[in-house]
This record gives sequence, C-alpha cells and structure tokens, in this order.
Amino acid sequence: MPERIPFALPDITDAEVDAVTAVLRSRWLTSGAECQAFEREFAAAIGAEHALALNSCTAALHLSLEALGVGRGDLVFVPTYTFAASAEVVRYVGARPILVDVDPVTHNLDPDALRLAIEVSRHLGVAKAVIPVHFAGVACELDSLWEIAREFDLAVVEDAAHAFPASYAGAPIGTIPPDIRGTSCFSFYATKTITTGEGGMVTTNDPILAGRMRVMSLHGLSRQAWNRYSGGTWKYDIVAPGFKYNLTDLAAAMGRTQLGRALEMRDRRREIAERYTAAFSDLTSLETPVVPDNRVSAWHLYVLRLAAGASEAKRDQAIDMLSAAGIGTSMHFIPLHLHSYYRTTYGYTPQDLPVALDLYQRSLSLPGYSSMSDEEVERVIEAVRDMNDVLEP
Repeated sequence: MPERIPFALPDITDAEVDAVTAVLRSRWLTSGAECQAFEREFAAAIGAEHALALNSCTAALHLSLEALGVGRGDLVFVPTYTFAASAEVVRYVGARPILVDVDPVTHNLDPDALRLAIEVSRHLGVAKAVIPVHFAGVACELDSLWEIAREFDLAVVEDAAHAFPASYAGAPIGTIPPDIRGTSCFSFYATKTITTGEGGMVTTNDPILAGRMRVMSLHGLSRQAWNRYSGGTWKYDIVAPGFKYNLTDLAAAMGRTQLGRALEMRDRRREIAERYTAAFSDLTSLETPVVPDNRVSAWHLYVLRLAAGASEAKRDQAIDMLSAAGIGTSMHFIPLHLHSYYRTTYGYTPQDLPVALDLYQRSLSLPGYSSMSDEEVERVIEAVRDMNDVLEP
C-alpha cells in the first residue's frame, strides 16, 4: 500500500532551518530583535498599525478581551462552529459566551443569528464584544458585522486563526474600520497557513489597545528582556498584572521566513482546492466549498460536505473509507454547543443551533497543505471518488 497521506504537514524548507540555526548561533533565543522584525513585517503585510507576536492565537484572543475591558457581567458572542479557544478565553475574563449559529454555505457567523442572539440575551448581561471566526480561511460577512458592531456598540475581536493571507472586498483580514474598537488574532500553529511551531499574532490600529496588550503579554513589565539587556538599563517596573505570552526569537525567525513565502504557499493551496472542486463537480452526493465573489480565501481548510440529508453515521463511514485508502482527514469542528461543558453549564441542546449541527454531521476536511505533491492530490481525488461510488444512494 502507498505511504499514508497525512491530513496536514507544515511546509518547511532549508530557509526556515537556516533562519532558526542563525538564531541558535546568536545565543539570544527568547523575545528580541527577530520578534520585533516579525511584528513589523506582519503589520506591513496586512496594513495594520500595530502587531504583537505571542505564543498562541489563544493568547492573542485573551489579551484582546483583557485590553478591551471585558469582564464579569459582560456577554461575548461567539459562533458555535469553532475551536474551543474562541469561547474559552471569554471564561478567562469572567464573561459569558453566547453561542451563535452560522451561515449554511460558509460555516461563518450568521449576521442575522447574531442580531437575534443579542436581542434575546439582554437579560443575561451587557453585550460587550463579538468574536467572528473566519472559518477555513474565508472571511465572514464583514459589512453586516461592522453594522451590527456599530449599532450595539460592540468591540470586535477577529479570530483570524485560519485567515492569513485572506481578504474581504479587497482589504486584508486584520484591518478593522477605525470607528470600531477591536483586534485581529492570528495563529501560527503547526498546521496553520504559516507556522512558528506554536505561536500567534495580534494586530490593531488602536495604540492604546496595543500598549495594554504589550505590557500584559510579559508579566506587566515596563521593559522586556531585550530592552534591558541589549544596551539599556536593567531596571524595570511592574505596571499591571500580566501573563507569560511572549514569542521566542527562535519561533519568530521561522515565522519571518514563512511570512516571505505566504502568498506562494496560499497559491499552492488554492491550486489544490481548485483541482478538488473540478474533480468532484459531477458528484451529486457531495458539496464542495464556496468562496463568495468579494473574498479571497487563505484556503487553510478544504471542507467537503455530504449532500443535504446525509447522516452523521454516513459521514463517519466516509472518513473510515478514506482512512482505509491511506488518506488522513479531520473534522472542523464539533460545534461548541454539543460539548458537555456548554450543555451542562449553559443548558444548550443540539437543536438550539440547527445549522451548525447539520454542517457538523455532514462535513469532513481533506488534506490540502502546500507541500502536497500532484501525485498525492490525485490519490485523494481517486479515494474520494471511490468513496462516493459506495456511499451514493
């Protein structure tokens, strides 16, 4: 049997190895000049005024809520169709996550469902923020989101873990309108569109938010180690409570190299996605991803859906068949309202958010990483078509 094709692999070249080796040889390993350069280059790439390199996207989301002053008694609206981090950071600050249903085509936050959730949850607390998730690398319906944020005076914390480099109406994800308070949070986890192994970035155009997050990112210190030991005074002050969320120079060096290759890697993922979609276009039992005309996807994920009416058991059978053919797959995501914590703590039932439930029961994610060979892509296509022949009614 041919070698198994994993669901995801990082795209690492000699350039990344050389960049990390250079940092090792410099003997300055933690946050320093490489992190500062990474921040400048990432901010320039998306057109943001400020960027802060962190050790995860979760850290970016958490610092954002802290800096925005979200706390006890506040409500934060989160799509149920997301990973745990998007909602758990709301609990970190003592606020309450309100889970919202999603669009049946893009899997993104549904603006109409958001508006309804705001209206029906007024008795639970103060609506303070929304965390839209740009699922699979496709931007949310941002025009509607900005309108709702203005109407209800909501801060916006974009979960852009999947969405670099992506754009909406020609603007890179990470550029929030100046009249809306907010941040954009990116992930550099091992399987993401660019990687530092573990890592993240938060961007904003608000200098006050940027300053608060920078101080909180490293124990509330007034001066970080690089500033203290690279030629200045050793003195520092603790000016606020903080966290240990800084990124290392080792990770930043890898990130800078990946950043320079980001568009090239996205183009390859898009090419793979287009080949999949063309190859599956005649299969009436499957639905392929749709990218709205005014958006450019980062193509972090290629999510295939069984046709409407398919059962969760049939989806699981499809995953098993692909695995037997040597094809790794994944599931993005089990909606939050189906998990025991959210059911027992907040009383959610599966049918409370029916669109997300339906999408979950019919979806699976195919391999689509940029270092896939053409031969591997063809193997995936063949396996999916064989699977379809068996599952098709």
